[in-house]
Amino acid sequence: MTQPPVALQHIELGVTGMTCSSCSSRIQRKLNKLDGVDASVNYSTETATVSFDPSSTSTQLLIDEVRAAGYDAFEMGDENGGEAGEDGGSSTSNALDEARDEEAEYLKRTTIWSALVSLPVMLVSMIHGLQFPNWEFAALAATTLVFFSAGSVFHRATWVNLKHGAMTMDTLITLGTSAAYLWSIWALFVGGPGEPVYLETACVVITFLLLGRWFETRAKGQSSEALRELLSMGAKDAAVIRGDKEVRVPISQVVVGDRFVVRPGEKVATDGRVISGHSAIDESMLTGESVPVEVGEGSMVTGATLNTSGRLVVEATRVGSETTLAQMGQLVKDAQAGKAPVERLVDRISQVFVPTVVVVSLITLVGHLLVGHAVEDAFTAAVAVLIIACPCALGLATPTAILVGTGRGAQMGLLIKGPDVLESTRQVDTVVMDKTGTVTTGQMGVADVLPGPGYEADEVLRLAAGVEAGSEHPIAQAIVEAADEVPEATGFENLPGQGASARIDDTLVRVGRPTGELGALADAFTEAEQRGATAVAVEVDGVVAGVIAVRDTVKEDSRDAVARLRDLGMTPHLLTGDNQGAAEAVAAEVGIDPANVTAGVLPEDKVNVVKRLQDSGHRVAMIGDGVNDAAALAQADLGMAMGAGTDVAIEASDITLMHSSLRSAVDAIRLSRKTLKTIKGNLFWAFAYNVLLIPVAALGFLDPMLAGIAMAFSSVFVVSNSLRLRAFKSE
Repeated sequence: MTQPPVALQHIELGVTGMTCSSCSSRIQRKLNKLDGVDASVNYSTETATVSFDPSSTSTQLLIDEVRAAGYDAFEMGDENGGEAGEDGGSSTSNALDEARDEEAEYLKRTTIWSALVSLPVMLVSMIHGLQFPNWEFAALAATTLVFFSAGSVFHRATWVNLKHGAMTMDTLITLGTSAAYLWSIWALFVGGPGEPVYLETACVVITFLLLGRWFETRAKGQSSEALRELLSMGAKDAAVIRGDKEVRVPISQVVVGDRFVVRPGEKVATDGRVISGHSAIDESMLTGESVPVEVGEGSMVTGATLNTSGRLVVEATRVGSETTLAQMGQLVKDAQAGKAPVERLVDRISQVFVPTVVVVSLITLVGHLLVGHAVEDAFTAAVAVLIIACPCALGLATPTAILVGTGRGAQMGLLIKGPDVLESTRQVDTVVMDKTGTVTTGQMGVADVLPGPGYEADEVLRLAAGVEAGSEHPIAQAIVEAADEVPEATGFENLPGQGASARIDDTLVRVGRPTGELGALADAFTEAEQRGATAVAVEVDGVVAGVIAVRDTVKEDSRDAVARLRDLGMTPHLLTGDNQGAAEAVAAEVGIDPANVTAGVLPEDKVNVVKRLQDSGHRVAMIGDGVNDAAALAQADLGMAMGAGTDVAIEASDITLMHSSLRSAVDAIRLSRKTLKTIKGNLFWAFAYNVLLIPVAALGFLDPMLAGIAMAFSSVFVVSNSLRLRAFKSE
């Protein structure tokens, strides 16, 4: 008998005490050894995303496993639906930020006093004119304070890891500074006069590494700032209608079906439908678009958007973790918690890197002694290798860039679902676009007005609008919206299948299928229909006054977006279920080659088009918004769904564009590629730093003190380089 599938539980743990990527890799391996557990630990975000079988594993067991590894962990609260704190957010969701802030403050204080103590040690050790009788013993006292107190940050972590049979970056720091400190004690109390001491090396290396650790901790907090800002945008309370009264309640108490009031200047409390009122809603937090959107009765509104003018009464349709804002936040968190392929390679390297460096350091020591170098020179080179090789920059290279890049994308309404997507954007060379709702607005509009003899275009449109004002047909509404003036009409009559008629200015005006010969306008009427438009004739007292062509209108920025996609090295294709004429007309308007237009396709045909392009060697991106696009979005190497589209299309995509504009697709690809470029730049410098400087240190050309400074600032460089992504803007 087939067993029912196991319902996995998904949680996020905050993990504190990690000092490098080796720590996160070790915790991840330990968690994944538990039955039914699939865990991903991210050093940069200090979180563990875990899926597990609750029948064999519990949350407490996961936390205990992390603590058994020498670290601490706690379950993260739900940002939107969890236990609320005083600020309206989850109390546990702030615990990680508080722990990071406390660590940063501790590192700041320790770095300052360590620098004040280390500076005299360095000066008296390096400047002979400052040396006084028995200065070495005064320097030893100061160094002992720095080594055991300030350096305890590293020594404590080294001890915890060694107890569990692991080596991390802290191991290298402890080995290097301990060697310098113990050698100096031996030289002072056992060695003869003139034996070199390395007290300033131990002091300065610890101080600069503390400085680097402090900068790194601060930078990690800044890199997740975009996500925190996104999640804090929601309203904290709502004016809910209870009976005939308005009652202001916390947002956590609003349920589906509640009706609440949104006054001018207030945020919409949660996703819902407008029951009454009219206003303009600022959706810039959602879409990145600064122009307010007009809403009225029946319009859907999104929580956290800003009501700019009229009073609205809204019925809640989604609350808590189901809201658009919550789902945006979850998508960003999922992307930041995942690992890009290149990061998984770094994790594997880091597992063997530290032991390898220890071996290289020992080989350096023995090698210098075997070729006849002085003991102090051999010792200096070995210590320099330990200090310069710390792989901290390597561990930060990828996650910090992903953290900042996806966070910035969320601020712009570009939701990247996972780090694997970044690699896909680089490889894509072909972009397939659905027509309706993607390249076009999906709404009818007047494309052309062709007046007959004796009439002006404006007059033809005015007369047609007077008649169509009495109709609710989409074509009629498009004509009315296009007219500058709508005259009063009488005797409106709907003519099923033929159009409508009414009397305007004592004349009978008829709009619809032509009842007679079109004369000089016959060719224009036929051409309009061949190009995919719906053509209607405007007759005045039985005489054709003009022809109006109505069709789905192209979005204002579609042509520019197509040009920019081409500039990014992508060949645009248009895919639609509409007829060939309509498709070619839209393609011509936005600048797509007619040879790359596929019309009259069914949903399964869209998948086949994508497959055919892939089979011919292309890496394909698909942009769509409807249910009929979902399969093609899933088939494509990169799927991008318009945020105003259907849930199934969004679910099948890799990137969600909250602003339904092709320009958003351009921005998403640019941001993804820039994030990937930043990752690769970080990794290049991190690898180059180690590859170049370890041999330099091993050959004895790098002082341990300078090695400590260089190692500390390599991490700062990597994080600072990633933070530049916060300045990304739409072009």
